[in-house]
Amino acid sequence: MAVCRRSLFSNNSTELAKHYAACHASSSSQNYSKFWRFSKKATQITKGMKTGPLESGESSSDATPAKLMISVVAVLDFMLRILAAAGTLGSAMAMGTTEETVPLFPQSILLNAEYSDLPMFTFFVIANSVACAYLVLSLPLSFYHIIRTAAKSSRIILVMFDTVMLALVTAGASTAAAIVYLAHKGNANANWFAICQQFNSFCEHTSGSLIGSFAAAFVLILIIITSAIASSQW
Repeated sequence: MAVCRRSLFSNNSTELAKHYAACHASSSSQNYSKFWRFSKKATQITKGMKTGPLESGESSSDATPAKLMISVVAVLDFMLRILAAAGTLGSAMAMGTTEETVPLFPQSILLNAEYSDLPMFTFFVIANSVACAYLVLSLPLSFYHIIRTAAKSSRIILVMFDTVMLALVTAGASTAAAIVYLAHKGNANANWFAICQQFNSFCEHTSGSLIGSFAAAFVLILIIITSAIASSQW
């Protein structure tokens, strides 16, 4: 525009034509550059408007399978706790009610065997009873995880207590299994005789109680794995 103003005061027609052509070319280039910058900004804004909802939709679609996985794991955790509680309760009741009395020759001598005669069986009953009580008390919190899938701190706390209960049940079942083996097989080197030939019912009850306890220990392992999977999804 400055060139155009100076050209108005020129007396030479040729010079005036040159200045007018330069002025027109300058204004055209400036308008073109402005239009190019405007179109470029408009393209960027349009791309941002298109890609924004897609990215949010992709993130929501990625979060949906994770939430579904956590919900399934929470329901499975609740069912496994019920199974483990039933196993520990059955084992504690089977061992706690184990008692048998057999007569010897002469008939006036009676031998009585019950679980309280051996500290290992007593520990077995206590360990399974404590684990059963804990599993029953943890059911409301496990049900809460079904409703609130985003809970994480409570899951970690349950994993810690589940690990302690697993160690307790495994210890009780292992010590009782050693005594049951000696009752069936005996140990000639230690002069421990097998008593299951005389106390047949006693040995059957103690052996059956071990099945439920070891099954509960296996279920507790599954519970810990499911809780770890649910916690890792967040």
